[in-house]
Amino acid sequence: MRIILRHVWTAIFFSFLITLSIVGVTLLAFPPADWSVLWKETLGDVPYWAIILFIPFIGGSISGILTGVYFRQRIYRVEGLLHDLIKQKKLPPGDEPFSELQRIREQLTEIEEKFRQQTEHVQRIATERANEREKSLQEIVVQERNRLARELHDSVSQQLFAASMLMSALTESEQVTDEHVNQQLKLVEKMIHQSQLEMRALLLHLRPVALKGKTLQAGAEELLKELTQKVPMEIEWKIEDFEADKGIEDQLFRILQESVSNTLRHAKANSLHVLLIERDQMVIMRVIDDGIGFDMSAVRASSYGLNNMRERAFEVGGSFKIISLPHEGTQLEVKVPLVKKEGDKP
Repeated sequence: MRIILRHVWTAIFFSFLITLSIVGVTLLAFPPADWSVLWKETLGDVPYWAIILFIPFIGGSISGILTGVYFRQRIYRVEGLLHDLIKQKKLPPGDEPFSELQRIREQLTEIEEKFRQQTEHVQRIATERANEREKSLQEIVVQERNRLARELHDSVSQQLFAASMLMSALTESEQVTDEHVNQQLKLVEKMIHQSQLEMRALLLHLRPVALKGKTLQAGAEELLKELTQKVPMEIEWKIEDFEADKGIEDQLFRILQESVSNTLRHAKANSLHVLLIERDQMVIMRVIDDGIGFDMSAVRASSYGLNNMRERAFEVGGSFKIISLPHEGTQLEVKVPLVKKEGDKP
């Protein structure tokens, strides 16, 4: 609206200048015998001087509105193309409907192609690094991680489970009549429950982080199915089949592990929902919980886990967004474009 108003006032201003110039030149060339006639002369019932003011105002307003709408359409068109470029959406094919913007459209297409090439480059590097890590991973490291995970599961985890069962029996027993003691027992039971979640999150970190020959979908489903058996939490997921480079799958799987681990350790959530789909050559992964959330302004700068996940998303040319409010849960979203290689079928 500001564009139209600016053009209207500009057109009115120049209309008045042109009108006054024409009237002035006319009066100077053909001066009236009595100048007062300019104020007394009427056209119909309308004074001559009012017509002189009215015509440029109406003409300027109409021409201003038309030119304002004209330029606003073209500005909105450029803004829409830039918005698609920022959102990593493919620019619509075909010629530019506004011929004046054809050159801008060509330049935006060149920028889009440069983004595509850069994204393809970083994804190729990520894939190469993932393959190198998988090939160079020392077996002793994997064995040690598995040994620690087994020992923690067989000893500490089992002891925590036994302690939890014992505390549940004590709190439900009618032999404890002291209310203060009963509250203390419930507090200890809650602490043991939290320690179990911490232990499961630690075991989740100790498990192999590489997919080891599995697809992203298979690894994610295996991880979530395992959690449903071990964690008292409602876990739902929607995972669709699609193909992606090894580097993309590896980084998305690591982000999923990190986000699920954070949910177990900090969120105190009752439900967890995971979405992994492909839309318009874009891999979309969302992890949503209904936990206690957090203040993003206080945590974002100092959180190693969030920064680590963000860097993993950027490493494959993707975007990372997290939304959280205290007591409102947390939603994490990662989008990674799937870049077609030369020779790929359309």
